[in-house]
Amino acid sequence: MEQEQGIASAKKVWESVKYYTVKCAECSKWRLIPSKEKYEEIREKIEERLFVCETAREWRPDISCKDESDVKQDGTMRWAMDKPRIPQTPSGWQRILRIRAEGGTKFADVYYVAPSNKRMRSMVELSRYIDEHPEYAQGVNISQFSFQPPVPLDEKYSAKRRACSTTDDTNGTYHASTNVDAPSQN
Repeated sequence: MEQEQGIASAKKVWESVKYYTVKCAECSKWRLIPSKEKYEEIREKIEERLFVCETAREWRPDISCKDESDVKQDGTMRWAMDKPRIPQTPSGWQRILRIRAEGGTKFADVYYVAPSNKRMRSMVELSRYIDEHPEYAQGVNISQFSFQPPVPLDEKYSAKRRACSTTDDTNGTYHASTNVDAPSQN
């Protein structure tokens, strides 16, 4: 229980994602996902199982494509799109996403937090940690981790010294949105 509280406090301090949303492949409306865990489950299999509004009936029994979008892309939040097939985070671990302030050299950073509450920023650091701490490696495979950051979904977003590409092909993809006013720790 004490370890769970440590992970929860690390998430509260570091996570900058306010909402997890998925775009319906049929009606293109945004649906709020009730938890980070459910979002990761959907993201991992999105290419095999496209998300449709009826999928959300698991947590919202009356939802359909006829209902209004849960969230609108109106400029009050900064939107990011994950890559497909990022694996679900292993049990006891946390995948933390930090959106950087606009104008930085990168849009976001990805961290993993071990059950010991140790934060890792790269695959090399993660591999070393797993090798040195076999007590946290049981049932964990390095292929269950991805430091691939999301890409900004705002056409106007610009990073220093490079242009960020955007895509119009967002049908059936999933997105995490973050509050523009969220504090950034570069």
